[in-house]
Amino acid sequence: MPFLKLTGKEPLNKILDRMAQKNGMRHTIYLTNGDKYTGEWLNDKKHGKGTEVYKKTGAIYDGEWKYGKRNGFGTFSVKLPGSEEYTKVYSGGWKNNKKDGNGTYFYSESVYYEGEWCNGKRSGWGRMYYENGDIYEGEWLENNHNGQGILWLVLLTSAQAGGHRYEGTWKDGKKHGPGKFFFPDKGQLYEGVWAQDIAKCGILLDSGRKEASKPTTYPIPKVYLEDVHSVLMEAQNCLKDNASLGD
Repeated sequence: MPFLKLTGKEPLNKILDRMAQKNGMRHTIYLTNGDKYTGEWLNDKKHGKGTEVYKKTGAIYDGEWKYGKRNGFGTFSVKLPGSEEYTKVYSGGWKNNKKDGNGTYFYSESVYYEGEWCNGKRSGWGRMYYENGDIYEGEWLENNHNGQGILWLVLLTSAQAGGHRYEGTWKDGKKHGPGKFFFPDKGQLYEGVWAQDIAKCGILLDSGRKEASKPTTYPIPKVYLEDVHSVLMEAQNCLKDNASLGD
């Protein structure tokens, strides 16, 4: 007589395992590492909306989850030293437990960044407020100014006067490429090319001189060529001579 195997019947251990899995909304669950989580689950993983309190640091994450990781919109807060009160550190988008998308990160009460993130780093467009009052607004790449951006140096002149500022290209956090530096108190503008934060070549022009609080004694004189045609002919002849020497 052949051996008959029953089909369609789930083993008891799998049934018990499935029944033990956490799904849907649950009250506070204490995890093995001491953390505690209150919120939604899917197949034994944090999924949906929920709040986790981290035992080691006392920090709190309140927001969205996906398959056990912070994913979506959420707020991360830490406990103030010697207090039971919390302060918000980051509020915004998350992906795979890292800051991703639009969000605001508070380094301190007066120092913070608001803008785009990618893989836990400031990347994309954003605005940074610094401790000394400077403000940068523009493009970022992996936590550095990169691309087009404006830096307001508000301590050099009053914010009402517009502030000294640089508008132009950045690379790896430094002025690099074409750009303009404004001196509103003197009513002047430097326009040129930078390399690794150093101005290499450019011209100084009067700009907003009438509105300047401390204009220079004399305006920058305009320089004109007396004989444009002769200068052009001389340059062309010089090029011809150099070309003939190379033959």
